[in-house]
Amino acid sequence: MTKRRLRSQDWFDNPDHADMTALYLERFMNSGLTPEELAEGRPIIGIAQSGSDLSPCNRHHIELAKRVRDGIRDAGGIPIEFPTHPIFENCRRPTAALDRNLAYLGLVELLHGYPIDGVVLTTGCDKTTPAAIMAAATVDIPAIVLSGGAMLDSVHEGRLAGSGTVIWQSRRRYAAGEIDRAEFLGAALDSAPSIGHCNTMGTASTLNALAEAMGLSLTGCASIPAAYRERGQMAYRTGRRAVELVDEDLRPSQILTREAMLNAVRVNAAIGGSTNAQPHLAAIADAAGVELGADDWQTYGYDIPLLADVQPAGRFLSERFHRAGGVPAIMWELMQAGELHADCRTVTGATMGENIASREAKDREVIRPYGAPLMERAGFRVLAGNLFDFAIMKTSVISEDFRRRFLSDPGNENCFEGRAVVFDGSEDYHARINDPALDIDERSILVIRGAGPLGWPGSAEVVNMQPPGRLIRAGITSLPTIGDGRQSGTADSPSIVHASPESAEGGGLAWLRSGDTIRIDLNTGRCDMLVDEEEIARRRRETPPAIPSEQTPWQRIYRRETTQLSEGAVMRSAKGFHRIAMKPPRHNH
Repeated sequence: MTKRRLRSQDWFDNPDHADMTALYLERFMNSGLTPEELAEGRPIIGIAQSGSDLSPCNRHHIELAKRVRDGIRDAGGIPIEFPTHPIFENCRRPTAALDRNLAYLGLVELLHGYPIDGVVLTTGCDKTTPAAIMAAATVDIPAIVLSGGAMLDSVHEGRLAGSGTVIWQSRRRYAAGEIDRAEFLGAALDSAPSIGHCNTMGTASTLNALAEAMGLSLTGCASIPAAYRERGQMAYRTGRRAVELVDEDLRPSQILTREAMLNAVRVNAAIGGSTNAQPHLAAIADAAGVELGADDWQTYGYDIPLLADVQPAGRFLSERFHRAGGVPAIMWELMQAGELHADCRTVTGATMGENIASREAKDREVIRPYGAPLMERAGFRVLAGNLFDFAIMKTSVISEDFRRRFLSDPGNENCFEGRAVVFDGSEDYHARINDPALDIDERSILVIRGAGPLGWPGSAEVVNMQPPGRLIRAGITSLPTIGDGRQSGTADSPSIVHASPESAEGGGLAWLRSGDTIRIDLNTGRCDMLVDEEEIARRRRETPPAIPSEQTPWQRIYRRETTQLSEGAVMRSAKGFHRIAMKPPRHNH
């Protein structure tokens, strides 16, 4: 039992308000809790439950929470489990990106307005992780992340079939006529062999890895597969540690420093992480009151080599990545190379350097040495120009074929010019991609607009467009693509994504026309339409492309409130709320 007076005691043991204490205690009694448990100063630990039937990637947290509760009880705390807003990437329409900010707002209110001293954040599927961390950072009560873990390695017809990645690959094979519809579905279904989130280094695996890299999870937590016994053991230890965090008053504000965020930027490059890490880390930094600029991805992450041979940038899947050493082994390599802030505090109570001191990789085929990587520079290339002020390109998925065809002109390496073919949203793309009148060839650049936070609304994972079927059948499986939306973290496409400002905000993509020439220069970080200024000015006077009307009240609020992907797509009204648990909320009667 902690000697410090706890936040929850303002509810359950308030000597100045016996009437309020009675009101707060009374209804908790009807489930069998005793007033002594709640009032004697034992830490009350919330379990923010993200598992539900609507969130299949996180559903096993319903069972894991039992071990969390055991750990909390054994450490002397009181567990209080409650649901969070469900987020399921695959099925939420028009996009799960709408729900991150909604889940964040809901969790902020729960953590601030209820008698909770500390919280276990159960995470897994893509946006459940940043939403939970953003809320904990805003409220600033002791918090620890328990990720749910990835599915077991999946196999289709004797080959590894990574979740998500196999779908993008099968799309191309289907378009080329190599497989039929039943075989397409079979490959997708085989890629989900067990409980857990994506077993590729998609957004789910990436963000849970970055939660650990920032110091918010126990060492080794992120990569344990969901079905392994160690996942339940980690849940128990996380519950115990949550109580100790309250005793020590160790809060997110002491962990989520700029240095911790830069560690995450570097780890993201080394694991070939999802492009979605950029807006989500920006949003976490914003909630924590930490500076993380758009250019930091270029300055601190671009030159980091690719160390994890995991799909979509590599060959293997999460189960083998875990056995190879997981996130601690990646961070050990970075630390040896002097590319890690090893003195950052973590939820273990030790520094990051102390946590990973003996964590050298056990499988050098999966986790490469820093000096012998899969790719020398694997971070995001930050781009700007007259089409946008900010966008990123994931360099770790640039294939040898893509580099040969687009980035290897003698004397003009890493530069490319092509004719733009512009689509207004994914419906337009799917309807017209195979239209011969578009005259798409191997030198075309596919552009999609109306896919950003305001235009969609929410921002959609639609930028990784495939070429028309006739090009795929001719062996051209990818073209350069640009968009103001996002792409799946499981995609193996080096798309230029997150163009900000988006077309719906008056960005340059709104004034681009099919047939315009676009020049991309990865050496200088420029992406421009080669159109003279007078013509651009004339186009700006035209009516911009239409966007769909809102279908729900939240979509309207989202559009009014949300910033661009370059800034994290955060709510403007949420800015400036930091450490709000320092002042107790007013009584309710």
